Amino acid sequence: MKKNIVMILVILLILTGGFFLGIFYQKISEKQSNTPKLVTKAPESTKKPSEKAMPEFQEEKQKVLIGYVQDFRDPSLIDYKELTHVIFSFAHPTKDGSILMNGKTAKTNLKTMVKKAHEHQTKVLLALGGWYHIEGGESYDYFKAAISNNTSRTKLVNGLIHLTKVENLDGIDIDFEHPRSNEDAKNLNIFIEALDEKLSKLDKELTIAVYSKIHSVTGTEIQSVVYNPNMFKHVDYVNIMAYDGQWDGEYNAANLSPYRFAENIVIYWSTLFDHLNIAKDKLVLGVPFYAQPENVSINQMSYGAIVKESSENAQRDSVELNGTTYHYNGIQTMLKKTDLAVDSGFGGMMIWELGHDSVSGDFSLTSTISNELAKKDEQQAIFARK
Repeated sequence: MKKNIVMILVILLILTGGFFLGIFYQKISEKQSNTPKLVTKAPESTKKPSEKAMPEFQEEKQKVLIGYVQDFRDPSLIDYKELTHVIFSFAHPTKDGSILMNGKTAKTNLKTMVKKAHEHQTKVLLALGGWYHIEGGESYDYFKAAISNNTSRTKLVNGLIHLTKVENLDGIDIDFEHPRSNEDAKNLNIFIEALDEKLSKLDKELTIAVYSKIHSVTGTEIQSVVYNPNMFKHVDYVNIMAYDGQWDGEYNAANLSPYRFAENIVIYWSTLFDHLNIAKDKLVLGVPFYAQPENVSINQMSYGAIVKESSENAQRDSVELNGTTYHYNGIQTMLKKTDLAVDSGFGGMMIWELGHDSVSGDFSLTSTISNELAKKDEQQAIFARK
């Protein structure tokens, strides 16, 4: 009996302990379930997201307006604020590499031009060469001899550098009219490279005037003028003389510089520079400020003189005066040519010659071109920012 009672007590004790032990573990579980769990941060990916670079805005280069001025012109009459560059024309090479200028008047005019142009932040370059030589005849023979050997070529380069320093010039323009053989082209290239090397050290510019290279009627390439394409890499601007097309064959005043002629020239030089992988903004389209008479025995006439006869002539490209018909480029053609050059990626426009312009601002071809270039610059700047 006693043994049975002890057994019953043991069983009750076990049941009671199990009951309380279950309650204890239940409370612990509830407590753990209510405690926030710490989440271990997953490892970062080693692949970084690519960052898109901000588009880089490139300011378009200002289009240039380059005007040649003959050495006898009064430099006080030039409107420099319309121009980026003015080129004083000409210094003349001798066969031994010396440099001649047209007397004291030319030297005085050059100094005055530099002073007045710099007041308007217009650059002044000195042109070497031209068609006629100060000592008579064509300049070709003198220029050819000067660059044909190292002695005279070096003398010519050093003389130009000296003038650049002494006259406070912004650069030199080369107008060799025209290399007629591969030998001429080779020597001109050597000369250009040597001059560029020295001018670059002075932070000065080097430009070159070139023949149009295109027949005005057929649009085919002229083979009688030869250039070494490498030299174009060593100049800042290539001033294309896109006029005097009548010399392609029989005299024809109407071929002075019609719009179609300019189109063919732009196509030719654009294609060439694309092929050479040279920036087309080095190219500058030249335009004439003079009129060619159909009567070959009569002298050329300036655009200014034609407009002085009648302001209506500014809107024309030909006019009958003094018993003959003159062909030229009026305001509308100048606007079209300026648009053609800029839209084709050219660097700007060149003028031969500033002294032939109208003194009236309303009919000035210089102002016409300058305003159109400014308008095109503004349009391109707006487009580039979009």
